[in-house]
Amino acid sequence: MSNLPKLNQLLKSQSIKADSIEATRLLDYAEYVSRIENVTAVVSDLRRGTSRIFPGKFGIVLGIANYSEEDSIWEKAILNLMSEDEREKKYLAELRFFNFLRHIPRHARPDYYLVSKLRMQTTAGDTIDVIHRMYYIYADDSETVTHALCLYGRSAFDFIGKSIVVNSLTGVLEELTSSTDASILSRREKQVLALIDSGKRSYEIAEILSISKNTVSRHRQEILAKLQVKNSMEACRIAKTMKII
Repeated sequence: MSNLPKLNQLLKSQSIKADSIEATRLLDYAEYVSRIENVTAVVSDLRRGTSRIFPGKFGIVLGIANYSEEDSIWEKAILNLMSEDEREKKYLAELRFFNFLRHIPRHARPDYYLVSKLRMQTTAGDTIDVIHRMYYIYADDSETVTHALCLYGRSAFDFIGKSIVVNSLTGVLEELTSSTDASILSRREKQVLALIDSGKRSYEIAEILSISKNTVSRHRQEILAKLQVKNSMEACRIAKTMKII
């Protein structure tokens, strides 16, 4: 199963207050950036569940020059230019980035953005290297993400790995790999999930870990929320994919 539903649920599950002035400023900024940097800019409104696209000249290269709106927070016409495997890697990188930010002090979270290397096939049939930059736009509390800004452009430089987190204030880079996944769940949550994966029931897990069934249930709900899945089977599958268990 795709990582997209989990990331989609995670982003949409936040309590977001509207700020039309800030949203308008962000749209203006994205439009200018698309012109100045020759990139395709996408602004996703997490409250409304919609996206505005500013194709720029790079949109002509991709073959999406007339692509301007999407009734989703996902830019489907752009995602369709990638292979299924490439899309999954993109979703996984964004899921890792979101969880990475949870461990950063609130006031510092807006300082970080994600950079990923992607391969796309244009509508003309050419395969090209693309650099994807993603920024989360926060509310004043620096806790809630209100918008996501994605910039797609030609790859003019290379870096080690597939995806990196950049601190725009310090210039420090950190590669996002499976090693960063381990911190998503607590030690106890990993224990509970591993026992679930082995086929143990809640009362058995409670006995093994010397905790109450209510505590097991609470850990189970936390696991589902953190991995953004609907059931334990999906949680086990994703956790094994990310090498958490």
